Amino acid sequence: MALETYRKKRDFAATPEPKGGRIRKGGDAFVVQKHAATRLHYDFRLELDGVLKSWAVAKGPSLVPDEKRLAVHVENHPLEYGDFEGTIPKGEYGGGTVILWDRGTWTPVGDPHQGYAKGHLEFTLHGEKLHGRWHLVRMRGKPREKRENWLLIKGEDEFARTKDAPDILDERPESVKTGRQIADVAGEAPGWSSKTGRIRKPAGRAKKPRAAPEPDPEPPEPAAVKGARKAAMPGFVEPMLATLASAAPQGERWLHEIKFDGYRLQARIEAGRVKLLTRSGLDWTTRFGKAVPAALRDLPVGTAILDGELVVETDAGASDFSALQADLSAGRSDRFAFYAFDLLYLDGYDLCRVPLVERKALLARLLGQEGGILRFSTHFDEGGALVLRHACRLSLEGIVSKLRDGPYRAGRGRAWIKSKCSARQEFVVAGYVPSSVSRRAIGSLILGVYEQGGLQHVGRVGTGFSAAVAEDLFRRLERMRIPDSPFAARLTADEARQARYVRPELVAEVEFRAWTADGHLRHAAFRGLREDKPAAEIVRETAKPAAKHPAPQRRRVRLTHPDRLYWPEEGVTKEGLADYHAEVWRWIAPWITGRPLALLRCPNGIDGERFFQKHAWKGLNPHISLLRDPKEPQGEPLIGIEDLDGLMGLVQSAALEIHPWGATAADWERPDMITMDLDPGEGVAWPLVVEAARELRRRLEDHGLAGFVKTSGGKGLHVVAPLRPQAEWPAVKAFTKALADAMAADDPGRYVSTISKARRRGRILIDYLRNQRGATAVAAYSTRARPGAAVSAPLRWDELDAGIGPAWFTLQNMPTRLATLGSDPWDGFRAAAAPLEAPRSRRRKAG
Repeated sequence: MALETYRKKRDFAATPEPKGGRIRKGGDAFVVQKHAATRLHYDFRLELDGVLKSWAVAKGPSLVPDEKRLAVHVENHPLEYGDFEGTIPKGEYGGGTVILWDRGTWTPVGDPHQGYAKGHLEFTLHGEKLHGRWHLVRMRGKPREKRENWLLIKGEDEFARTKDAPDILDERPESVKTGRQIADVAGEAPGWSSKTGRIRKPAGRAKKPRAAPEPDPEPPEPAAVKGARKAAMPGFVEPMLATLASAAPQGERWLHEIKFDGYRLQARIEAGRVKLLTRSGLDWTTRFGKAVPAALRDLPVGTAILDGELVVETDAGASDFSALQADLSAGRSDRFAFYAFDLLYLDGYDLCRVPLVERKALLARLLGQEGGILRFSTHFDEGGALVLRHACRLSLEGIVSKLRDGPYRAGRGRAWIKSKCSARQEFVVAGYVPSSVSRRAIGSLILGVYEQGGLQHVGRVGTGFSAAVAEDLFRRLERMRIPDSPFAARLTADEARQARYVRPELVAEVEFRAWTADGHLRHAAFRGLREDKPAAEIVRETAKPAAKHPAPQRRRVRLTHPDRLYWPEEGVTKEGLADYHAEVWRWIAPWITGRPLALLRCPNGIDGERFFQKHAWKGLNPHISLLRDPKEPQGEPLIGIEDLDGLMGLVQSAALEIHPWGATAADWERPDMITMDLDPGEGVAWPLVVEAARELRRRLEDHGLAGFVKTSGGKGLHVVAPLRPQAEWPAVKAFTKALADAMAADDPGRYVSTISKARRRGRILIDYLRNQRGATAVAAYSTRARPGAAVSAPLRWDELDAGIGPAWFTLQNMPTRLATLGSDPWDGFRAAAAPLEAPRSRRRKAG
């Protein structure tokens, strides 16, 4: 039955909620109920098939299209629930206060049953508060995750608001039914409802069993857990630490969690007071704003100690220490989230001897399932190698594997094992080299670790600093200057060149690709200062390698001004771009060598002057090739490259984007690939772009061609098909135009094949004009000259979903992804090349 789950969870002799019975086919009602239960949330409901399909929206609807709100899909509710307002008694499922915040009708875009099944409902709301176009998009579930997460997103239209506009939730807090607010209804005595009056339980009737509540769990009971010891709340508990390993452990004894990239904190709750302590016991409660301590204070506990990590998550959904540092420097606290992964003490009971899985079960009940500012760190039971591989494919830092039955023991041991996707650790800052482009900024940091009884030099890091960070570090380090080197051994002349030494007191977190044979860092990037770790404890972290990957080719082209910032906000320098290209050379080479190239050059970075260049220029790096167009033998030569030195020449020339022809210089007139660019107009949700790519792939296959997909690094996707170089440019252009026109004709409400911006709002442009002589498309693995330093990233089709957006993969995380892939995502591209057949006139309906 459609309402079976709803009824199982409720005792209708105790709660005023309607049991439901009326079925009305074809209705179009929608309601939003504001629900102050264990946590305040908003229940979003759409009438479909005689019931209210329901989602619990933790933060409520937002009129800002960029603000995607988590919506947890919950059980169907009866139609009568759309009129419910009142008090659900404490102890009942969802106990708390409910008001009818909004109501009206909804109009689906397309078939709602098909949209619901596919995980993307697009619709228009006609409410008293909410209006216009909206999207509900199902997220990709994690293994063994029981709840179904969706995103509620406002579409771009005249009802949308900007981030600085008033919040509709604050602007209109009242019920549309009675005009009352939550506090008014909550003021009624428990067991009363504004609709039914007093609720009396029949004497002697036992409660019927109900399912464990998902949004509003009962407070955990530590006394019932085996191993819990009644004890006074301890002082600071030294944290349990993980030991580095190159491979994740296997076997059923282990569970695996995502490794977060933030500040490890111990959250202590006692008598209404909250403290956030670092791993060394420093009190940092005031550093992280008011929201996190307030959320901890609101937990239904008297005393507790939680172990977790405070993070900032980027738009890609991954925690990012650099972003956390930037927010702290800017005094910003609205993006902080606290992931709790362990519970050490609860309401008079020491839990350190309780098995980990049972500690986590208590913690899960304490935090609930909603994705607010406090979050439960879920774990995975699959094999460690599989979990690590998926984490690395998504460009996360790595995983932490833990013995599922293990106690909590202070210090570093083998019960917790960390395995990382890339090398990363803390280093002592022993000096700096001044910037070559700014008088009041650093150009690189000189780093060391303690071993063999002294501070040992490990190299420099010269990228990862934004302009503001480089200037701040200069000011700090200038005050710490010392006349002599703090290293135990004498540096070589090259290592000491331009060095200014400082007291070895600061600790920097650095990501790097590997250790060189002489023990120095290779391709290092600064991620931030670690003020929670003392310099004296910093040692070299090493793990025996599990497998060898081909070493990046060595750069031989000298860069001038290597610390020039190309992406200022991300701190990516010319040196950082060169390191990236050296890392991905074997992957990018097939797409950019032996072809005419067009470049987007930005001599002063993405915020300065920019220009496209396809012809040779004065002072061209000698490693860049000159190409003569056979159709214009007397014209200006075009440019190309043949090897890594040529690519480094492009970096030296400030080429931030590389756009090759679809044909090689060996066969100018017959292209060996076609590129279809799916460019979403304003108001188009990302899942629709994904769906368009899959539809385009099907149509290519109808014509005997294989489709491969990559992100553009901008807003959309590229679908690329390999060709046998037989057809000439006019035939290829005609074929791709017919393909784009057919999709636009079959579904004109979704697709358009003309460039006119006036026609593109709310639709996807299928741009086929990349497939004509002299036209170019951004290369696979090329960076983009846009904020975020995204790259155009090839994907396997099974990786393409709503969870990976067009700018997910960046210059910083792409090398990590490639190093952990088992195979090329475009494996078999050339083998799949087929001849172009004549375009067909028949149409095919989308979907």
